[in-house]
Amino acid sequence: MQCALVYDFDGTLAKGNCAEHGLMPALGLSDKEDFWPEVHRKNFERDGDEILTYLGELAKRARDVGKHDELTPDRLKMHGESIPLFPGVENWFDAINRFASDHGIALSHYVVSSGLEEMIRGTRVAKHFKKIFGCRYHYDEDTGHAKWPAVAIDYTTKTQYLFRINKGIENSWDNVKINEYTEPHERPFPFDRVIYFGDGDTDIPAMKMVKTQGGCSIAVFDDEKWGEPRTQEKIEKLISEERASYVVPGDYTTGSQLDVTVRGILRLYARKHR
Repeated sequence: MQCALVYDFDGTLAKGNCAEHGLMPALGLSDKEDFWPEVHRKNFERDGDEILTYLGELAKRARDVGKHDELTPDRLKMHGESIPLFPGVENWFDAINRFASDHGIALSHYVVSSGLEEMIRGTRVAKHFKKIFGCRYHYDEDTGHAKWPAVAIDYTTKTQYLFRINKGIENSWDNVKINEYTEPHERPFPFDRVIYFGDGDTDIPAMKMVKTQGGCSIAVFDDEKWGEPRTQEKIEKLISEERASYVVPGDYTTGSQLDVTVRGILRLYARKHR
């Protein structure tokens, strides 16, 4: 039996937002508390898409300070090396794969993130993902500079990528196959064999959809921020609106609440789909 574990990245596997680590300091954006409110303000004024706005603001900043190279794939991968992961993440994949195999389950791991794909590819755990779906730039063929976003993944497009995983489509461009009807039993990853991990507002539609379709969604939070009212309010909302199946701290070490919860879900899937 095959199961898919699908992860958001920022705030789910890693602390904070991808761009805040390495990239923003390199662009002179040392104070994230200034950058994100400015993104929100401009997005509101333009009646735009927030993900496209933040990608555009990063590209504009790179142009303004003459640091175009910071947005090239190689530099983004280098910046990705500095992203701090939650406890246990580096050993998580091998350990949970072994557990699943012992119960007759083959796991595939995916990322669907509003973060920068190339930065995620630069992390120490990138090798464990069958596919990483993240935001990417299109580059000028002559200069190599980032011209405009080639892929922008927001809260609604995350559900599209879940269907791509569900149907075994491992690209962003195929708009024909994604809309073709496929019998549920013919899909490589039916939703009732999917676990979705997320932490924030951009994950809500994806969490709800997986849960409604018979799978499980897990809300992950930073244990160091549990005392903050915003964190508790967000978790309360996810539970009260039936978005999350389970809520756990972002600790992926063996024997943690997250680890035990996922193992329990996998055993449930194995029992139900014998």
